[in-house]
Amino acid sequence: MSAVETSSIEELLKRREEILKQRNLARLIAKRKALIKRKKPEFLRHLWWKFIKFQNDLKWKRPRGKDNKMRLKLKGYPPVVSAGYGTPEELRYLHPSGLIPVTVSSVKDLEKLDPKKHIVYIASTVGLKKRLELVKVAQEKGFKVANP
Repeated sequence: MSAVETSSIEELLKRREEILKQRNLARLIAKRKALIKRKKPEFLRHLWWKFIKFQNDLKWKRPRGKDNKMRLKLKGYPPVVSAGYGTPEELRYLHPSGLIPVTVSSVKDLEKLDPKKHIVYIASTVGLKKRLELVKVAQEKGFKVANP
């Protein structure tokens, strides 16, 4: 084989790999939407329904008692937080659109990013004048700005 043929094969393989990654990401995003639609249960502490002091402060506390029915995951008791309720690892920390969120505070930061992969958040420390300039430049380059 000549060098031209091997390079074209390598390019095809790289392109194929990129397409497969995009398809996999699209599949995972659809899966996350299905998870959200199915809705996770509201995780509340044990005996929240029995004591008024817990009803005023409805937050999750892990059941720890020796004979705690909720810790033992018995039928009829509320669900316990566990790894099975989490989102897929590839989708964690992504924006709902499937893009990687990046905080930007200057125009220089935009030069390093790709509009197809990243969504832009403008830092809270940026003033109004610079913020307007950043929004304008970001939209010209094709970025989505989450907090214009």
